[in-house]
Amino acid sequence: MPATPRPATPAPRDLADLPYAHRLDVFAGELGREGDHESVHFDGDDFVDLDGGGTTFLECALSSVAVEGGRYRRARFTDVWTHQTRWVGADLAETQWTDCESGAGLLAGVELYGARLRRMVFHRCKFDSVNLRAAELRDVTFVDCLLRDVDFGGARLKGVVFPGTTLERVRFDNVTVDRADLSGAAALGIASGLDALRGATISVLQLMELAPALAELNGLRVADA
Repeated sequence: MPATPRPATPAPRDLADLPYAHRLDVFAGELGREGDHESVHFDGDDFVDLDGGGTTFLECALSSVAVEGGRYRRARFTDVWTHQTRWVGADLAETQWTDCESGAGLLAGVELYGARLRRMVFHRCKFDSVNLRAAELRDVTFVDCLLRDVDFGGARLKGVVFPGTTLERVRFDNVTVDRADLSGAAALGIASGLDALRGATISVLQLMELAPALAELNGLRVADA
């Protein structure tokens, strides 16, 4: 049977490409708990150690925004576009992201455990020491990203793909996998949890690279004849 064709990798959009771009108003208020932001453009703003828990963002855009520290637990992001946005040390646990797109962004030391990401695309983003334990990722695409010291422990990965993405010391302990495709990854550095990736797709070359770890995992001792 012929192989099932892979879906085309989504191309990044510019701000002007957004269907709601003409409705965006420049942010001029305050960011606080339980806020409701719709059709707002956050441009060059710096948010330091704020409490934005439970805040809702609907059809918003974030350009060159810096978020340092702060708590944003259970915030909801729907149809949100971000570009060159930096999240450093922020608490985003149990947040919900739906139909969102992030380009050229940075997430460093971010807590995303228990978060729900659905139909989301990351383009050329860098993830450094990000906690995604017990998160749910459904139809999420990482395009040409760097994932370093990312922890997916106990997460559910459904329809997640990594075209051109480099994985370094990534943990997959106790993950649940459904249609996850790692075959397009540029590098597959798995620190732990290789046994939990049952059902994931990898390439032949990746299989060869992972062979020693797979042999050790299955108690096989490899010796030259």
